[in-house]
Amino acid sequence: MPDSVDSAVQFTATTPDVPPPSAALRRGREHYFPQASDAEWNDWRWQFKNRITTLDELERHLAIPEAERKMRAEVLSDFRMGITPYYLSLIDADDPADPILRQVVPLADEFYFRAVGEEDPLGEEKYSPVPGITHRYPDRVLMVISNNCAIYCRYCTRKRTMYEGATPDVEIDAMVDYIARTPQVRDVVVSGGDPLNYSNQKLESILAKLRAIPHLEIIRIGSRVPVALPQRIDDELVAMLQRYHPLWINVHFNHPRELTPDAARACDKLLRAGIPLNNQAVLLKGVNDSVETIKSLCHGLMKMRVRPYYLYQCDPVRGAEHFRTPIAKGIEIIEGLRGHTSGLCVPTYVVDAPGGGGKIPVQPDYLLRYDERAGRAVLRNFQDKIYEYLEPGYLRDVISPSRRTPPKSASKPHSNGVAAHPKAASNGKHEPHSDKVVGKSRWVHKGASPKRPKKS
Repeated sequence: MPDSVDSAVQFTATTPDVPPPSAALRRGREHYFPQASDAEWNDWRWQFKNRITTLDELERHLAIPEAERKMRAEVLSDFRMGITPYYLSLIDADDPADPILRQVVPLADEFYFRAVGEEDPLGEEKYSPVPGITHRYPDRVLMVISNNCAIYCRYCTRKRTMYEGATPDVEIDAMVDYIARTPQVRDVVVSGGDPLNYSNQKLESILAKLRAIPHLEIIRIGSRVPVALPQRIDDELVAMLQRYHPLWINVHFNHPRELTPDAARACDKLLRAGIPLNNQAVLLKGVNDSVETIKSLCHGLMKMRVRPYYLYQCDPVRGAEHFRTPIAKGIEIIEGLRGHTSGLCVPTYVVDAPGGGGKIPVQPDYLLRYDERAGRAVLRNFQDKIYEYLEPGYLRDVISPSRRTPPKSASKPHSNGVAAHPKAASNGKHEPHSDKVVGKSRWVHKGASPKRPKKS
């Protein structure tokens, strides 16, 4: 049923406000909601009101094995479900392992692992000076203003807070007050839930209070609305948002099939309002855990002018163990991208350290050895070829060895005489002793002489 990514990225500035649906979307809509009119389908309020939230509603659209019905009901007693008609239309009803389905439909795996994992794997509450604020990094805070989402992702790190209803104004005011009296905070991430589920008036009241804080430089909004409810990104919302620059939005596309013409239109509206878009994907087993899928996702995002920003390791949240991959899988994917596509297409792969350690970048080992005292680095490229790089100190030695002074914090060499870089990773490939160095930086400026000048 799904179309290729190209069906989404053909969207251009000349496309009308409601772009023609792709063949997959059209088939999905006709299959699941044949009675919906165009006016209803393109109304975000209708989409939100008609979300699938119960097992009975889900069963009208998707087959549920009888042996799993009680298990799935048990899951929904712990964790909410919400699927917009639009997002449901992306699901291939004939494929029980469909990657879109797996993200939002409670499965038996979630039942089996419902007691595995943490309620608050990132320790957000541990770093919460007031309810709704997480202050983990020195100059920025997370502000959770809503627990309500258009869709509820089964792997969400905040599954513990899945419930309907708006955050009380008194709590939001307390969050704003904390930021106002904490001058080191220059950047706030407004998240949830999903802030874009609020009415324009409610959201603007929050943004206006934040923008009135003199030391707050950047406002970022985290939202999956452009993915799951793109109809919400209308002219009125965009006109309001652009009054609060500098404003950034982090979106959350996980799979190429989410890059539909509707999603492209929503992103285009935001971009034309001067709002930069960064994508934060989560690495999910059975959804996007391959080089080919992530590469296709990143290429499609770039065509939509959305920057691939982060690829997150799935958090060890309760009930999501079946989504988690080994870290080695993430390293494999990044290595399959680096050098094989443009650098702008390569997201930063991060592990959000359990307990509140923050985002830790994890990359393949490209710096194999580094001798700071000798100014020599041994590097590996995307083709597994080994290169030597000599730092500027080498040229000083060539011209005048007497000028060379060892750095105060020089690394201690290993027994082989080569020091390991203190920040070098140890999660990738290491330099085999038999590998030939195919490139060496021996270049010396033609105006310099390798010979020491004679004494007069």
